[in-house]
Amino acid sequence: MLGSLFFSEVMEIPPCVLCWYQRIFMYPLVVILLVGLFPLDTRVIRYALPLSAIGWGFAAYHQLVYSGFIPESMQPCSQGVSCSEVNLELFGFITIPMMSLLSFNAIIVLLVFARIRSQK
Repeated sequence: MLGSLFFSEVMEIPPCVLCWYQRIFMYPLVVILLVGLFPLDTRVIRYALPLSAIGWGFAAYHQLVYSGFIPESMQPCSQGVSCSEVNLELFGFITIPMMSLLSFNAIIVLLVFARIRSQK
């Protein structure tokens, strides 16, 4: 969440439509996971995992659009900021959609491990 706010507010990179959809599923995770952390309540996984999975789907689609695998006719960003425009590349290959995808991957993996651990 802090990364997306940094890119849009500090670096002034405007978010595209797919970035907004990913934010819709990422921002509530911050509140849900914090509420479940203090005190530790593993039941929060049932709410956080579906949000993470849907956000991962949008991030994966965005990565495919960004990489050029999705034709321009199927891209939702026909007006405003382009979803396939190169705004930032760290180390020459890490892009904003990739960072979002990796973040959702990490959250999903940690939630699955927490679920497995809580069932023991």
